[in-house]
Order: sequence, then structure tokens, then C-alpha cells
Amino acid sequence: MAVVSFRGIPADAFDFFEELAADNTKAWWTENKERYERNVRAPVEELLVALGGEFGPTHKIFRPYRDVRFSHDKTPYKTNLGASLTDRHGSVWYLALSATGMYAGGGGYQLDTDQLARLRAAVADDVTGGELVELAAAVEKKGYEIRGEALKRVPKPWDADHPRARFLRHKGLYLGRDLAPASWMGTKKAVDRIAAIWREMQPIQAWLRTNVGGSLSSSES
Repeated sequence: MAVVSFRGIPADAFDFFEELAADNTKAWWTENKERYERNVRAPVEELLVALGGEFGPTHKIFRPYRDVRFSHDKTPYKTNLGASLTDRHGSVWYLALSATGMYAGGGGYQLDTDQLARLRAAVADDVTGGELVELAAAVEKKGYEIRGEALKRVPKPWDADHPRARFLRHKGLYLGRDLAPASWMGTKKAVDRIAAIWREMQPIQAWLRTNVGGSLSSSES
């Protein structure tokens, strides 16, 4: 079935997650599931399709259910909707929606062992590592945050005082920015706004493609 053209994210999408956080139960979810499908999931999928021409072609919307097997927090549902687009070069672009607004990001959220080895080698190299430092500084000046799970200590064989210790500690490397709820999110302008943000991330995405690349492992990341 064809996806309807994107018209905006309804204000109720943000209200939905605020209410879910206050009553994260199966009973509440069952009562409001149709509302989730109509005002949250469907508009986000329409937005991903609209962005797919430039950042696609493959999109994914993550399951709303939490994995509580190893967590002390047993609330069953995520209080956000996460989604991603994978472009023709293999770069991954992230989008999330919650009560506090939207998040637009991109990069390597989870890296396989071979990717992590290449990332650290590239960071340790004075040329490629220096390039990453410059690219990171440029986007951070524009309000982006470099994120990713990181070790408490610099991994061996590098010294703790390595000039790029910050990046050597990373087990994943992605960037993005949080966007507070705004009127443009409820209109078609959201397509251009998100696209513009993702375009500003292209230099680091290109660095990751060149120096890290896709996983050589057959297992899923």
C-alpha cells in the first residue's frame, strides 16, 4: 500500500510520549495503540519516505517494546520512537521522536569488532585522526554533539594522554542534535529542516565511510 505524502508531525505525537511516560502499562498502550499508529508511527514513516530520495533507500522504524530481560526497569514500552535510513553509500541516518522533541543524527551507533579496530587505527593516525578532530570541532561549533558509547579508559596499546584519547575511547561514533518541539515539525517544512541538518553531517559521514566502512562480519550489529 502506498504511503501518504508527508504533511507534518502532529502535536499529539509529542503528547503521546508524555502520557506514556506517566502511565507505561500494557493497559494504557492497548487503549492508545491506534493513536500511536496514526499520529506517531505513520507520520514518521512518511517523513522517512520523503527523505529517502536523498538519504535512502532503506528505512527502518524500531520496535516500541523495551527489552527488559536484563534491566531493573521493567516498564514495557519505549518513551520514544527511533528510526533510521541507510543510504546507497552505507551511511546510517537517525531520527527519533519523544515528548521533548526530535533528534536528528547519523554515524555508527554500534560498531562490529572489525569496524571498531579500523576506527581506532584511523583515530590514532596523525593524518586521519587529525582530520576527525577538525571535522568534529566544526560541527560542534554549529551545535551538534558527538556521541557514542565510550570506555572509561583509553584502550591498549595507546597511552592515556594520547592527543585523541577522547575518540580512542569510543565504541561507537555518531553525531546529531536535539530539536525542541517547534511549529515547523507539524508542516512539510520538516523535510527540508531535517535534510539540512543531515547535510551538515556529511563530512563526518564521509570520514566514517572512508576510514571505517561497513562490517565484514556476517552477524548483525
